[in-house]
Amino acid sequence: MTLIEEAKQLLGMSLTPEQDEQFAIYQRELADWNTRMNLTAITEPEEVRVRHFLDSLSIALVMGFDPGDKVIDVGTGAGFPGLPLAIAYPDVTITLMDATAKKIHFLEHVVNECGLKNVKLVHARAEDGGNDPTHREQYDVVVARAVARLPSLLEYMLPLAKLGGFCIAMKGETAEEELEDSKRALYMLGGEAKPIEDVYFPQIERTHFLVTVEKVKKTPKIYPRKAGTPTRKPIGF
Repeated sequence: MTLIEEAKQLLGMSLTPEQDEQFAIYQRELADWNTRMNLTAITEPEEVRVRHFLDSLSIALVMGFDPGDKVIDVGTGAGFPGLPLAIAYPDVTITLMDATAKKIHFLEHVVNECGLKNVKLVHARAEDGGNDPTHREQYDVVVARAVARLPSLLEYMLPLAKLGGFCIAMKGETAEEELEDSKRALYMLGGEAKPIEDVYFPQIERTHFLVTVEKVKKTPKIYPRKAGTPTRKPIGF
């Protein structure tokens, strides 16, 4: 099946031929740049389509986006999940944040090649972004994939979310265990967890889990702590 067909069948999402072409450009440039720098271990076209593109777009199963919404992808790496969301939702502003300059350079290239006008790129650590008034509590939705265990990840994400906004962490089989370990972090950072949603992709017989957290209280100014601390000493540990 094509990406358009798979997005419709699995996610109920309608992509246009123009968006399909943008995904094709993204896939082409990812493969090209991956020969020169470490962007992804997933290289087979079908796996890229499912494990990167559809996987990223599955966030739409738990979160509806309105025109004008501001979304930030923390530790975006090669652009997942934020860049596929930017292609699928041209009326939503997507900020891609990463601490590695080479990856930001790659993303800038892809954004230009795809002609995307709704993407902003930020070269920064999440801890620094969360303490920057330009980004702190400015986003309707904060997303992240494969960045850190949830107790640490929430300290990166929740300071960026508006009061009443949401954080969505894409997780594997340890999702429930990580959420259980995050009770103290949720309390301290002002988050409230929603039921975990599972997403199954039959093409690769793989299930992943979406952990959604609503920001119900403002995050105390002491968070996030200085760079590296959330990973070395997660809240509650």
